[in-house]
Amino acid sequence: MAMQRRKSGEKNFTAPQLIELRKYKGVSQRELAQELQLIGCDIDKNVITRIETYKRYVNDLELKALSQLFQVSYSYLIDGVKTEEDEKRHPELKSPHTK
Repeated sequence: MAMQRRKSGEKNFTAPQLIELRKYKGVSQRELAQELQLIGCDIDKNVITRIETYKRYVNDLELKALSQLFQVSYSYLIDGVKTEEDEKRHPELKSPHTK
């Protein structure tokens, strides 16, 4: 079965949120990959680059690791919509879909 893509051909919904979170935390793609490796997620800098440029799907294990590392909801990671808990933890974090 072929993997679905967004209408625009992009392979994930997570890229804008990942970029926002990484910049918010002030880490490079390489540093983020190292932090994810420390919590058991087998990912490297090239994978982060491919996710951020919409060229790679994000699997459930990676979503879970990103959620744990950044302490944000799956709702934020996938849809860019902050939950009440996200708002409490990160009030200064903007939703990428809002102007």
